[in-house]
Amino acid sequence: MKNIKQILFLALTSIVFISCGNDDDIPAANNITLAFHNTFGDETIVLGDATSETATVNTSEAGQVHHFSEVKYVISNIVLVQADGTEFPYYINDLDNGATVVNVADASTLNYVLTTIPSGEYTQIKFGLGVRSDLNTLDEVSFPEFYALAGANDTEMHWEWGTGYRFTKIEGFYSADDLTLSVHTGSTVEGTQGDESTYTQGVDAYRGITLDLTTNAVVGSSAPTITIKADFDKLLSGQTNTITLGDNNATPSVHTAANMELFVDNLGGDGTNDVNGMFSVENVEN
Repeated sequence: MKNIKQILFLALTSIVFISCGNDDDIPAANNITLAFHNTFGDETIVLGDATSETATVNTSEAGQVHHFSEVKYVISNIVLVQADGTEFPYYINDLDNGATVVNVADASTLNYVLTTIPSGEYTQIKFGLGVRSDLNTLDEVSFPEFYALAGANDTEMHWEWGTGYRFTKIEGFYSADDLTLSVHTGSTVEGTQGDESTYTQGVDAYRGITLDLTTNAVVGSSAPTITIKADFDKLLSGQTNTITLGDNNATPSVHTAANMELFVDNLGGDGTNDVNGMFSVENVEN
């Protein structure tokens, strides 16, 4: 009888050790990488100047041929959603740690690593195209790293008049004559320029994006990569608007805030009928 008790004790002890060992093998947190794939339809965008023979050329629904020489956009306010609906906000009030500028010309900006994500299965991702209105000031003191990143010479995502950030910056050419295409979006203010006490919200160009993942992102022993496709065919041929470029809307020095909002709704969705804009989840690799 004593031998039987000893055997049972040893067996139970082994189970406890094995269980503890398995728990220790599972990390409490790991990383998720957001990989941004910028396309015209299914074709990866290659940038080029007016005479480029290698730039990716696109044709809009209105029949306008165009290509890009520069593409940049701000991603912020990232929230990961688990299968049970639990949300994990990722530095949503901290632009230094929770926002980035995607620059198609700079491969190092196309992969954004989210660190120390709690273990679990994630089914959805939410993020902002641009910066929320409560954070959208050129605040070098609170967020020096993002301020410098967005304002660098090769980025230039500050509005010249200093009230906030550019959210997207697209330069290129359209038509057989290589006319200038220049689309800059960002929230606007109304009031007397230079007198901040008179400023009120004009167009709010920030857009919240909600994307269902194609496969659950399993964080723990693995560090998933979520590939997010940004289809810039939507710039002119969006779910909300079909835009024909002309003298009144092809450059920011000419087009009005209302013209700009047409591009904003195509790229980021209108917030009601379209919460995806140009974005979709292409792949999840665990």
